[in-house]
Amino acid sequence: MTAIAAHLPPTRWWHSRAVYRFMRHHLALVGVTMITLLVLACTIGPYALPYDSLHIDLRARFAPPLSGHHYFGTDPLGRDLAARLLMAGRVSLLVGFSAMLLSTLIGTLVGVTAGYRGGWIGAALMRVVDGFLSYPSIFLVLALAATLRPSPVMITVIIAVTSWMETARIVEAEVRSLREREFVQAARMVGLSRRHIMFREILPNAMGPIIVAASLAVARAILLEAYISFLGYGIQPPLPSWGNMLNGAQQYLASAPWLAIIPGAAITIAVTSFNFIGDGLRDALDVRNDHF
Repeated sequence: MTAIAAHLPPTRWWHSRAVYRFMRHHLALVGVTMITLLVLACTIGPYALPYDSLHIDLRARFAPPLSGHHYFGTDPLGRDLAARLLMAGRVSLLVGFSAMLLSTLIGTLVGVTAGYRGGWIGAALMRVVDGFLSYPSIFLVLALAATLRPSPVMITVIIAVTSWMETARIVEAEVRSLREREFVQAARMVGLSRRHIMFREILPNAMGPIIVAASLAVARAILLEAYISFLGYGIQPPLPSWGNMLNGAQQYLASAPWLAIIPGAAITIAVTSFNFIGDGLRDALDVRNDHF
């Protein structure tokens, strides 16, 4: 039986049980579809529209949706809302993805180190994590955003350095459960370095929870960017983001509600879609769902 198994071709990743479970998660597929369409629209859409995001036409101020070539209407300066929405989507999604990558990297490094080393090093690192978690992150974000010069790069860094702690705790717990497994003991016995064991042996086996946390971190980063930009401390006009579009729309809620409804709907779609994807990944990568 072993000889036969040795000659079987390797299973492709798209034939794995995890992919099969993910494909059966209908809301996750909806999330993937919506994010794909949103990214394509924000990438290609501005080139297909008749107006760019900075074109001002004062004669077309407050045009409602579906007014001629202004498919989503115009803002108080007569700028095309569809063009601004898609350009803002580029900024908000880029900040979301970039902040997720940076926060996941920081959290993974801290979690792997604390979980594998243990002792006073692990305890000290996790007390730092607890210290960050004990302080309301939104106040820390606002304090940093109000102090530092706002720009997409700076907002990304601010969100990342205030959002890595959850990933660190997840990774630390996963690594602690893996460090006494047989494959880790065997790696120690053959003399592999501590760094090799941490990042080449343990980390690949802890990727499931990291991937799930990363997908949810994108949604959190998009919400945080929208929140601080809405309050005026984030991305600054004329560069659009979904958050500062909401900031500019708040005084026109009665006379031009589409100015708030459209970017608000974009934020809702993006955040909900990433949450659906995270739920699907969590179910797909849960080994307890394997049935033999």
